[in-house]
Amino acid sequence: MTYIWTLFFIVLVVLIFASFFIVKQQTIAVVERFGKFTRDYGAGINIKIPVIDRVAGRVSLRIQQLDVIVETKTKDDVFVHLKISVQFQIQREHVYNAFYKLQNPHEQITAFIFDVVRAEVPKMILDDVFVKKEEIALAIQRELKEAMLNYGYDIVKALVTDIDPDQKVKIAMNRINAAEREKVAAQHEGDAQRILIIERAKAEAESKRLQGLGIADQRREIARGLEDSVDVLNNVGINSQEASALIVVTQHYDTLQSVGEATSSNLILLPNSPQAGSDMLNNMIASFAASNQIGEQMKKDNAAKGIVNKKNKPNESKKPPKTDFDY
Repeated sequence: MTYIWTLFFIVLVVLIFASFFIVKQQTIAVVERFGKFTRDYGAGINIKIPVIDRVAGRVSLRIQQLDVIVETKTKDDVFVHLKISVQFQIQREHVYNAFYKLQNPHEQITAFIFDVVRAEVPKMILDDVFVKKEEIALAIQRELKEAMLNYGYDIVKALVTDIDPDQKVKIAMNRINAAEREKVAAQHEGDAQRILIIERAKAEAESKRLQGLGIADQRREIARGLEDSVDVLNNVGINSQEASALIVVTQHYDTLQSVGEATSSNLILLPNSPQAGSDMLNNMIASFAASNQIGEQMKKDNAAKGIVNKKNKPNESKKPPKTDFDY
């Protein structure tokens, strides 16, 4: 008799402990009675009828993520692999549908992803797939949200996390990108070279302008100095022709001295006999004298022509006679 009571007590204790079960946070326990759904239980410690009731399964209310890789072809006949990440969550009020209506929800979601991707991507070229990946993700999210809502699943977010074309296509794209960057670099180098040439030309033009001003000032001062030299020579009894010839000869020898002092000058052979200086001076004087005579003769001829013209045309307005130098 004692054995029976001991066994009864043990069975009673086991049944009492079997009546209690614990459900974790963000988890729902589905309880069935003789195979039929009774109710669902939330987080915490719960009681069920032992032997009659059983926990058929547990459903997580946490956000879950499913990664799917889809291979498809673009409009320009390029095969590409897209990695789609879908974040979904079971709704608390639709736990029954989520537990009983779908045998394998991951396969169902994967099927919808394949259907949407293979409907959208073939409409685009490869470059547009990279640019419009947000549109692809939104299309997947919209389609899944409508389809999975009846099963108690809420689609939180759909993302296109990776686009992987064929290896040969990637190499070609990298070459195109590199060529485009080299083209841009060459254009920038050409622009920089053009600007450098323009600035160099401007600097050279400014240098030439300033050099010309310097030469003009130099010649002006030289002419003023020559004028002063001629006046000094005239004051000591040397006429203008002899003074001019003497100055030219002096400049000639100054030039020879400068050429001789320059170490990088080329070899120049000039006659340098003892009488070369006097011959040069005499030639200069004769040349200046002949030039003055020719100039005086031309002035006389022009004056004579002017008198004749006045006699032949007394009624014409008085105008200065034109000389040969006016033509």
